[in-house]
Amino acid sequence: MESFIIEGGHPLKGTITPQGAKNEALQVICASLLTEDEVRIQNIPDILDVNNLIQLLKDIGVTVTRKSRNDYIFKAGHLNLDYLASDEFVKKCASLRGSVLMIGPLLGRFGKATIAEPGGDKIGRRRLDTHFLGFKHLGAEFIKEEKRNVYNIKADELKGTYMLLDEASVTGTANVIMAAIFAKGTTTIYNAACEPYIQQLCHLLNAMGARISGIGSNLITIVGVSKLHGATHRILPDMIEVGSFIGMAAMVGEGIRIKDVSLKNLGIIPDAFRRLGVKIHAEGDDLVIPRQKHYVIDSFIDGTIMTLADAPWPGLTPDLLSVLLVVATQAEGSVLFHQKMFESRLFFVDKLIDMGAQIILCDPHRAVVIGHNRKIQLRAGRMTSPDIRAGIALLIAAMSAKGTSRIANIAQIDRGYEDIEKRLNELGAHIVRADD
Repeated sequence: MESFIIEGGHPLKGTITPQGAKNEALQVICASLLTEDEVRIQNIPDILDVNNLIQLLKDIGVTVTRKSRNDYIFKAGHLNLDYLASDEFVKKCASLRGSVLMIGPLLGRFGKATIAEPGGDKIGRRRLDTHFLGFKHLGAEFIKEEKRNVYNIKADELKGTYMLLDEASVTGTANVIMAAIFAKGTTTIYNAACEPYIQQLCHLLNAMGARISGIGSNLITIVGVSKLHGATHRILPDMIEVGSFIGMAAMVGEGIRIKDVSLKNLGIIPDAFRRLGVKIHAEGDDLVIPRQKHYVIDSFIDGTIMTLADAPWPGLTPDLLSVLLVVATQAEGSVLFHQKMFESRLFFVDKLIDMGAQIILCDPHRAVVIGHNRKIQLRAGRMTSPDIRAGIALLIAAMSAKGTSRIANIAQIDRGYEDIEKRLNELGAHIVRADD
């Protein structure tokens, strides 16, 4: 196991470019399973979760050609369907949440899939009901093998239908869309997630020959087709990494330019930071964050305390609440953070409190931050990364702290951020990777 050793207090300055979007990568890579032709995907982030998924596809027989570090060709011509039911495959799936996105393509193309309850971040209950209810609407049957904790899903023929999803699940929507591509007739999905990454998946599938309309809305219509062909696709910049860099620039930056952010696909992320008083300038498709000597948290129009809460797109992504919370610790004013979608994501604030932050953890979903107004610098400390987003938030806190901090279990950070210490050190950070 590895740790980061961070010498705090070093300002960051310069230009940084975000990696390709992790969540989009997991979806579009799995979409390559829907055709026997070549699918080329560019701007794939070189991170642990994505690399593990690519290896999983290799294991089932997908031919993977690496054109460059972030450019791959996938060809799912001849898959080992027997291996999909093996204990070895099930074990690998159990350690990777992204593996759940294989169900829809396998069910749609081959009429069956076996998959374990996937792993991933331990951030509270992340149920799969939306996926399975969607498959059931299409005519699939599923049986859980309690002994192996796996799901066997099968369908002689999927049939298009109308469905109202019980929640706007991103992975659930992606899975059902991919399963419905070959369904007979027309499928209508209401209360569909409409994140830019879902839109990107739909654009790729249409380029492959699918007939999807309603892209960008919560009402998706899919007219079934009999076959898909190959295509080329480029992944968007990762909006969560863009938000992470905005947070770093606010806390310890002396002028940072974030290049090629795909501003139109960031939604309200920049405005969420602006509500904390952070100054952000858009220049073309770049964001420029000047030195924030002082920033003041807004209040609502009636003068009440600012509240930042997560919500399905186009609301604020829950993946950035941890970063926003850290940024608020050095602002002037107070803010309530309400993490609605996961009940364990705020528990990392105990480490921030140990570092001197003024935070009241009200319950598993709410925390009030009373900003220091930069009058009290956070103290260095020893901590452990519980998940990807809390890990990057703790890294930002450590870079702003007085003294040297150590963050253990950084494999969690590696799951979502490519070469993060190298890229930040190029801006002026002092971060060393060390074995525990």
